[in-house]
Amino acid sequence: MNNKAPFPELFVLGAGPGDPELITVKGYRILQQANVILYDNLANKALLDIAKPDCEKIYVGKHPYGSYTPQETIHEMIKHYAFTKGSVVRLKGGDPFIFGRGFEEIMYAREQGIKTHYIPGISSMQASGFLDIPLTHRAMSEGVWIITGTKKDGTLSADLKLAMQSNATVVIYMGMKQIDSIAETYVSQNRGETPAAIVQHASLPQQKVVRGLVKDLRKIADSQQLTHPAIIIIGEVAGLSA
Repeated sequence: MNNKAPFPELFVLGAGPGDPELITVKGYRILQQANVILYDNLANKALLDIAKPDCEKIYVGKHPYGSYTPQETIHEMIKHYAFTKGSVVRLKGGDPFIFGRGFEEIMYAREQGIKTHYIPGISSMQASGFLDIPLTHRAMSEGVWIITGTKKDGTLSADLKLAMQSNATVVIYMGMKQIDSIAETYVSQNRGETPAAIVQHASLPQQKVVRGLVKDLRKIADSQQLTHPAIIIIGEVAGLSA
């Protein structure tokens, strides 16, 4: 009888923007080996089919502005399963280090003596390419600003006003709740005519995109009944295929 304690290990793995075929080869291999998978709301459930039959799969997702598993609870589950089961995969939509709290979970695990690994995923903003919206273009955008639309205290990030001063593409995550404030901020700086797009479910069969001007963000969102989760892209690149 083997009474050897399992080796505690955490893999923080990016599930990509939605299409399960966009996961990395390394991510695929780690899912095959996992003893426990703690998965998010935005991770495609088809990825769970990669796991071995005896892998324990536990939902710990957060619905935007709805029910959620507290982060403290997720931390405790990481600790519990790492020491009782061994290999734990924390499967997170997009990339875990882009507004995904993946580094918080890695730091917690390290404090508990758990070996940690980070495996990147394709971020949802990169999936805009499926809708003919490049993030950069040498003729019109020299960079990308990635901003959270809703800070921890619920307010819009002040970095938006800084980003507006450049000709870089602005990508706003978690911004649908602040869509009116975003539009008003641009209008107040005489930038209301800047092209904008809202992208939802990029890379999936039900993907949607609407394009217009940033001053009309609310109108274009309502035209296709777009809500969260979605990303907002502001800049000249958003108007390339309009």
